[in-house]
Amino acid sequence: MGAVTVTNITKTYGDATTNEQVIALDNVSFSVEPGELFGLIGPDGAGKTSMFRILTTVLLADKGQARVDGFDVVNDFQAIRNTVGYMPGRFSLYQDLTIEENLNFFATLFGTTMQQNYALIKDIYEQIEPFKKRRAGKLSGGMKQKLALCCALIHKPTVLFLDEPTTGVDVVSRREFWEMLKRLKQQGITILVSTPYMDEATLCERIALMQNGKILSIDTPDNIINTYPGKLFAVKADSIPHLLSDMRAYVPVRSSYAFGEYIHVTFKQDTDTNVADLTDYLAQKGHGGIAIKSITPTIEDRFINLMTNQAD
Repeated sequence: MGAVTVTNITKTYGDATTNEQVIALDNVSFSVEPGELFGLIGPDGAGKTSMFRILTTVLLADKGQARVDGFDVVNDFQAIRNTVGYMPGRFSLYQDLTIEENLNFFATLFGTTMQQNYALIKDIYEQIEPFKKRRAGKLSGGMKQKLALCCALIHKPTVLFLDEPTTGVDVVSRREFWEMLKRLKQQGITILVSTPYMDEATLCERIALMQNGKILSIDTPDNIINTYPGKLFAVKADSIPHLLSDMRAYVPVRSSYAFGEYIHVTFKQDTDTNVADLTDYLAQKGHGGIAIKSITPTIEDRFINLMTNQAD
């Protein structure tokens, strides 16, 4: 049995404005093995937070079943709350308490002490210990993140849920955070992390790509990338806005979207003349500085591809 198993979970919310039902999770199923670092990857509104709230017994699903560490999320909710750690997306610690006071408070809630499980949080806590008398509300985003992680770990959970832990945090703090997760994984903790950042997907062992409450694909990052159908090209010219408009009007093109300073393009049919034909077409449209190259897809490219197929 996996550390987490989810079977056909569905959750809907009522929209007070339209009196319609909004589907947050649509028949979602997946499993996470003990000791695995698993990622739920998707934009805002994909269903990631709803899934985590159900798995941490904060929210009830409308349909389906889920188990965490062998416990049922409905019947064994108290056992799950005692065994998991949960770091919500929004900083939710007591802002008027100091770092030290927050940690001691959360340790007491679980019937333990900060000293008892200090080895687990030592590497993280040492980075904020010089500021232990500072109130949580006065901390920087990166320090709040580390404090919240310490509080989620203080009772030595077997499964750790981290809901968009790096959103709004600077690049350096994001990198440090993922290094901390790697060290935690070495201690046997199962980690589920959600993020809208596609570049973070490659840092997980397996990922589930989510959109509109559905899982589009579950596999290792490399395997998901390797299933990208057809060839992908990066196209560049002097005027990207005009380039994108002309690309979308070009009949042989299947998809085109802005990606940094390039337009990523796929063709309806992969032929040896695609690049030459496209170059001629763009030149006729008056574009200069045309550059077209074949590229290896990223997780984000595969995600866009899956979304497009779902829409079709």
